[in-house]
Amino acid sequence: MKRSVFLLFLFLQISFAFSQTAKSVIGEAAKKSSVDDSIAYLKKTVAQIQSQSEKRIVYTFLGEVLEHVGLYADAQKAYATAAGFQGAAGTDPSLPYKSSEQLVVDAVRCALCAGDYTSADSYLNSSVRNSKDAGIIAHVKLYEQWSALCKAKNESDTKEAVALLKAYSDLDSMSSVKASVLLTLWHLTGDAVYSDRLKKAFPNSMEASIVKGEVQILPTPFWYFVPRSGVDLPDIKNEDIATSSEAAPVAPEPAPKKESAPEKSNKSSSEKIVRQQLGLFKDKVNAQALVDKVKAKGFDAKITSELRPSGTTYYIVIVDENKDGTIGKELKTAGFECYPVFD
Repeated sequence: MKRSVFLLFLFLQISFAFSQTAKSVIGEAAKKSSVDDSIAYLKKTVAQIQSQSEKRIVYTFLGEVLEHVGLYADAQKAYATAAGFQGAAGTDPSLPYKSSEQLVVDAVRCALCAGDYTSADSYLNSSVRNSKDAGIIAHVKLYEQWSALCKAKNESDTKEAVALLKAYSDLDSMSSVKASVLLTLWHLTGDAVYSDRLKKAFPNSMEASIVKGEVQILPTPFWYFVPRSGVDLPDIKNEDIATSSEAAPVAPEPAPKKESAPEKSNKSSSEKIVRQQLGLFKDKVNAQALVDKVKAKGFDAKITSELRPSGTTYYIVIVDENKDGTIGKELKTAGFECYPVFD
């Protein structure tokens, strides 16, 4: 009798595993009450899927979710894991499918956003370097320079990367990433020629919105600390802060320059997050509306003001960090974009 019960249990487990499809798993994850719950469900359930192609789709989706909420190190691993499974594009366009080369490129981007240029270089030195896809090669060339900038100790160390990026900005073969190339050059040099080219060639792109001051991009470790000539960042013209995984994130204040790699690491690890910034507004009424919305979710939001050199006063919505350092994660789980303000 016990043997029969055991065999039935085993059969049910195997049947459940085979019945789990990428579409059903992703659909169930979307029903969860929070992003954290969705991520936990995806990580647990993907292990029960037997089909490699279905696993690939779920890991791809997991990587996208993790990247969206700023968990770049975990997103990098999810993309790399997805690339390791065999699978062709399915017939359902609602399911995420990317080639193995695209997934490796995604892993590189997330590794750089996490400041992990060692992993980024490892991925870049894989088979993607010999890709027949012009778009993949363009991304590889761009990310190679982003990785080089990640290693820069001072402004002089960025000269070779800047020179190559300038050459890339005139190549038709780099058209798929040219907006990011121009934004990177503008961010590094502060030269208006690149912002002007960006606005003219890609007027509706996220990168153009950054240089026009229509959106503000959350800083990631690499882009916050990369040595640069300095940019007088434009006033924010709209009322919302946006994020982009492809565009180079721009720091809210000029990035401090580092004299050596160890100092860079020590500084970033010793900084203390004192609050999370959720929005920046010209109109205090709009700032108060966001405060009310955030408070309705249980957070102690408030408004501070900042007078810019242009003479414009901005109203900033913030939430103070808690003793556990989890406010940023809690805000993102509740659906609010935010970035840390350090002491």
